Amino acid sequence: MAWIRTIEADEASPELSRLYAQVEDPETGQLDNVMKIHSLHPEGLAAHFSVYSSSMAGTKTLRRVERELIAVVVSGLNQCHY
Repeated sequence: MAWIRTIEADEASPELSRLYAQVEDPETGQLDNVMKIHSLHPEGLAAHFSVYSSSMAGTKTLRRVERELIAVVVSGLNQCHY
């Protein structure tokens, strides 16, 4: 299994703390590891979240729930845990 060093929330710089607050789950307050792996490069975290937010935003032809379902199916086909 791969190992990637990450920075925990209690060790984060002010900039990283601000980004963590933006990307954490609003219901649980938890930070997904797929976001935390960018902690050594905050600009990468901001870019990842921007792409994710844009791709999951609803459109006239595809609702957010449908996009989430597509993501689940694709992740399953790719044998991805996320």
